[in-house]
Order: sequence, then structure tokens, then C-alpha cells
Amino acid sequence: MSLLEWSIAILVMAGALFVLLGSFALIKLPDFYTRLHGPTKATTLGLGSLVLASMLFFNFVQQQLSLQQFLIALFLFISAPVTAYMLIKVALHQKLVPMLNTRHQDLMKQRDNLAKGNDLPTVEKLADSD
Repeated sequence: MSLLEWSIAILVMAGALFVLLGSFALIKLPDFYTRLHGPTKATTLGLGSLVLASMLFFNFVQQQLSLQQFLIALFLFISAPVTAYMLIKVALHQKLVPMLNTRHQDLMKQRDNLAKGNDLPTVEKLADSD
């Protein structure tokens, strides 16, 4: 096997592994926020490496220029983070509660204070409370 075939095989295996890990994270992680984080990152990386392997195969082995795969990769890398961002915004507006041991619970409290019309603490208020 040539170096190109080895790199295609490695990209396919890595892509399949990342897609599998992203799917596993969707099932096993405890709340909405962490469930969204795992598949968004891992599946995007996995599908990106699968599309890259496909581009390498068709462009160099089959000697066919394939711009459709480039457009698929571009759409994937643009749409996945935007979709995740929009889902998180909806969850925040719906006040979906994360798990209690999730970090940055103070950000949720600040969001609730803003929704109630209370001001956020300023640096002076924080310095006075110490």
C-alpha cells in the first residue's frame, strides 16, 4: 500500500471512531448541554475526516476533481456550530436547568437576575463584599 492509501485508511478509521464517540456521548452524557457538546465536536471532526478521506481518494486515486465534497465539508463546518449555538440559545431562553455539578452555575444565576431586571454585580460591589 502506498502512503496515500495509508493516509486515506487512517482518516476513515479516525472519522469512524470520532462519529462513534460522538454518538456514544449523545446517549451517555447526563444533561442537554453536555449531550449537545459531545456530538457537536466529535461528530463534526469525524465527518470532516471522512469527507477529507473521500476527497483524497477521488482526487488522487480516481483522478476526478470533486468539488461537491469540498462543498459538503464547508457546509458541515459552518452549519454544525451554528446549529449547536442556536440550540443552546433556545435552551437558555427556556431556562433549561443543567445538572447541579455543572460548572459555571453562577452564569445561570446572573442570567436569571438579568431576566428579573436586577443589575449584575459591579467590580465595586464585589470588592465591598470581601
